[in-house]
Amino acid sequence: MDLPHILLLAAAGVAAGVVNAIAGGGSLVTFPTLIAIGLPSVDANVTNSVAVFPGYVSSVVGSRADLTGQGPTLRAIVPTSAVGAVAGCALLLLTPARAFELVVPFLVLGAAATLAFQQRLRGLVGHPRALSPRRRTVTLHSVVFVGAVYGGYFGAALGVMYVAALALILDESLNRINALKNVLSAAVGLVTVVVFAIFAPIHWGAALTLAPATVVGGYAGARLARRMPARVLRAVIVTFGTAIGLVLLYRAAL
Repeated sequence: MDLPHILLLAAAGVAAGVVNAIAGGGSLVTFPTLIAIGLPSVDANVTNSVAVFPGYVSSVVGSRADLTGQGPTLRAIVPTSAVGAVAGCALLLLTPARAFELVVPFLVLGAAATLAFQQRLRGLVGHPRALSPRRRTVTLHSVVFVGAVYGGYFGAALGVMYVAALALILDESLNRINALKNVLSAAVGLVTVVVFAIFAPIHWGAALTLAPATVVGGYAGARLARRMPARVLRAVIVTFGTAIGLVLLYRAAL
């Protein structure tokens, strides 16, 4: 890589870290950048998955104050996310990507719509306090697992999906749900790093350029998200999610 490529990757990494911490979808900044510097699509996908992981970790650190009291929930669902991420990585490495790529835009747009109309949907499915413990547990693990499968496969807008779904299941503030999303994203990211480091064609030069930049952006984004009022945070996430879904839909149509 030459100096312009390094600078481009560094800028993309900071931007992606901020976006991932606030809303999710930073991979739509880094993935096209990796393509732009000449990596094939599969190589760019796995390199991107490895590179953004440190940014997820710094997002967790930046939002740790909002994780207070959520230890039992995390201990229950992080193993589920790990299993789902392994399944998603296997899906990427062993199957054709085209069919899944056609579904992804609609998943992202659906997640953004779910968060946008959260209160109306709660009127239909019931407030989280109205869910029985068993139903809440089963639904929570199902959502975490399906999200982790998607995250292991591609992962762009995973945060949007998690925030939208968890907001319907958990009786927590949006800021605390966003912090929970950061931990789940980091757990999925750790699995992808391990699996892809062993089985996938990673461009380590690009990954090591992006990774420190995502750390800076992830921490800054998490701190910014904590200061946002819930209404503003929801609007930002919905906007990012809708934009990402439309971009993915356009790419799938090409």
